[in-house]
Amino acid sequence: MPIRVILVDDHAVVRVGIRDVLERAGDISVIGEAEDGETARRLIRENQPNVLVLDIRLPTTSGIEVARWTQAAYPDVAVLIMSAYDDAPFLSAALQAGAKGYILKTASPEVIVQAIRDVNEGKLAFDNAMIQKVTGFITGESDSSASLEVLTEREVEVLALVGKGFTNKAIGMQLGISGRTVQGHLARIFKKLQVNSRTEAVMRAVAFGLISPENDIEP
Repeated sequence: MPIRVILVDDHAVVRVGIRDVLERAGDISVIGEAEDGETARRLIRENQPNVLVLDIRLPTTSGIEVARWTQAAYPDVAVLIMSAYDDAPFLSAALQAGAKGYILKTASPEVIVQAIRDVNEGKLAFDNAMIQKVTGFITGESDSSASLEVLTEREVEVLALVGKGFTNKAIGMQLGISGRTVQGHLARIFKKLQVNSRTEAVMRAVAFGLISPENDIEP
């Protein structure tokens, strides 16, 4: 089955270009386009795509608000932000809204296609330059060496599997623990790393060197 994608961007020419790139891939089908947040929500309700490719700057409703609504109402829809902005605050806001990826509109067709495939499989899709930008924003002035000692070995194991796209149940099966126990570990991880989402926790762990950026790409 092809990956079902909805494109959301207020510039028609951008949507045409992205659609052309995606439909040439062979395994991706663009099932809808929207130029604003309200239209995007309607299309998501009607079609429930696999991946939502979303610009940050939209008329009336921001892409961040659309991403947050999508993750709350349809958590199985993977959100990929595609933006012209490479500033760390935008990326941080996208992470907190539940986006699974953030790439720039200047990315090559190959990068765009692979990013959609990755987020569809539960993986993360962030340009290396963007990861470097957000590292300082997320870590702030804190002492990262001290933070490295905060997570237990088990919590690092759980976080590494989260980065690979595993669900709580799958993580529990991998580690021989219950899904409830995994949820407990995640709650403590969120508190210790001062984050609000699984994706942000993984990004911060990568920033601290707790898990490898390469490891959060492969299943």
